[in-house]
Amino acid sequence: MRMPLILAGAALAVAAPLLAQQMPIPGTADVSRVAAGTYKTDPAHTLIGWRVNHLGFNDYFGIFGDADGTLVLDPKKPAAAKLDVTIPVSKLTTASAGLTKHMMSKDFFNAEVTPTARFTSTAVKVSGTRATITGNLTLNGVTKPVVLNAHFTGAGANPMSKKPTIGFEADAKIKRSDFNIAYGIPAVSDEVELDISAAFEQA
Repeated sequence: MRMPLILAGAALAVAAPLLAQQMPIPGTADVSRVAAGTYKTDPAHTLIGWRVNHLGFNDYFGIFGDADGTLVLDPKKPAAAKLDVTIPVSKLTTASAGLTKHMMSKDFFNAEVTPTARFTSTAVKVSGTRATITGNLTLNGVTKPVVLNAHFTGAGANPMSKKPTIGFEADAKIKRSDFNIAYGIPAVSDEVELDISAAFEQA
């Protein structure tokens, strides 16, 4: 009985990579595949990363997941797009439990008092597949203007949900002192680099 099971397992091990190679990639960077409408974030595949320098030695970083929000988009009028996303600061992830605990404290994100952050767009300028998205970021109870440099990365039907899906990546730089997060400056850098990867499914 063991030999047939072993042979079956070996066959699956060989077949799996072949099947994966044959599976088409559902999303491509083709703007003609973008459908107009209201999109909701795919929280499992949307990440907001941050990076700061630590004591002049090296950078350390963390990510937020489970972002919840909407994108209203018409490919014929891309500059009229509206983005509104809430980020659960209380769901911060880093590689160290101790670091995560400190980052959640009042020294930094003060997550017990302000468990979420929010970005709401106010203007969008489009150039090809790239866009400059100006908006208001509310973090730690403070609202300041922030500019995201975004680019379109893919569109198509998600094979799991069957819904039209679009993807974007973006980056930005902010000063945490603008949001009353000043602990450790300048030993821990004031400038924070943001790295965003977002997927949106049509509602």
